[in-house]
Amino acid sequence: MTGFRTLEGDRPLRLVQVGAGGMGRAWLRAITANPDVELVGLVDLDLDTARAAIADAGLEGVEIGRSAAEVARITSADAVVNVTVPEAHLVVNREALEAGLPVLCEKPAAPTVATAMVQAAIAEAAGELLMISQSRRFFPELRALRREVAELGTIGTVRTDFFKAPHFGGFREQMPHVLLVDMAIHAFDAARYVLNAEPVSVYCEEYNPEWSWYDGAANAVAVFEFAGGARYVYDGSWCAPGLETSWNGSWRVSAADGSAEWDGEGAPVVHRPDAGEPVSAEIDASAQELAGSLAAFVAALRIGRAPENAAGDNLRSLAMVEAAVQSAETGVRVRIDDVLEQARQDALALTDREDVRERLSAPAAG
Repeated sequence: MTGFRTLEGDRPLRLVQVGAGGMGRAWLRAITANPDVELVGLVDLDLDTARAAIADAGLEGVEIGRSAAEVARITSADAVVNVTVPEAHLVVNREALEAGLPVLCEKPAAPTVATAMVQAAIAEAAGELLMISQSRRFFPELRALRREVAELGTIGTVRTDFFKAPHFGGFREQMPHVLLVDMAIHAFDAARYVLNAEPVSVYCEEYNPEWSWYDGAANAVAVFEFAGGARYVYDGSWCAPGLETSWNGSWRVSAADGSAEWDGEGAPVVHRPDAGEPVSAEIDASAQELAGSLAAFVAALRIGRAPENAAGDNLRSLAMVEAAVQSAETGVRVRIDDVLEQARQDALALTDREDVRERLSAPAAG
């Protein structure tokens, strides 16, 4: 997006949160722990769920309702935090943005790149910030990895191994492309962050081991080409009992002047052969995960500088997922720009607003 309205003043920003389920309760904790914001409203289709969440959080004086715009009007809110399911993101975000409210929205931005593109265009037309909360970018250890990798010269390969065996039950075990669609965006977005570059194309294979308890493919191997020639390799499984990795996976970076490894939890280890033995990176213990995402949102609104995960920028992380799925389905290499261009065409068909269509009319940027 080209610009958005800033919020001046030194008082805490007044927030309305939409969504009071399990993830919603995690966001309530993040909001109440941040002195720069104040929760003034909670929206959920189930008002009893909202009331219970507020009571469990020990909060009082919070407006409850079913409409983000209405609760925001009653409370004179400054912004909205959207913690609904992805299928509801467009409706909630559009309502908030059209009411003149910036939005911090849980990932993924939408079920499809096209829908996410419409949301980004609505935000641009409204002159409001729409930020997607890719909260794993706010692991201090991941930020340390990016800092160290930037000093290793030209990058050849970044690799993520992700091996877990969760028995979720419910909808995930019936999802097609379950690993790619429900989990891989964390690693894909982190790869963009670590490489500080954009993906060009991907070749991906999916498969489902005979012991898998998922209907869809629980395993995937994807090789992305990034601008500049680096390759990002993702090798993952959601039915891998024993010797499991962390939820962030296990990372290795190979570059011209050395290598780095990160187990997804502790400090990255960096080895520059010319400098001696491997050393652990220093960690800056700043705001983490949801807290870090919220702090970045508030900072962006205060100073007017687009955050890392503004909706327009986040499109390429979501496009990496769609491209990987397309490659797995077709058996061919898929270009990211082709996915974005098809999404742009699909997005134009999703809206009849001329101001939004105008912003969608230009071909996707390379």
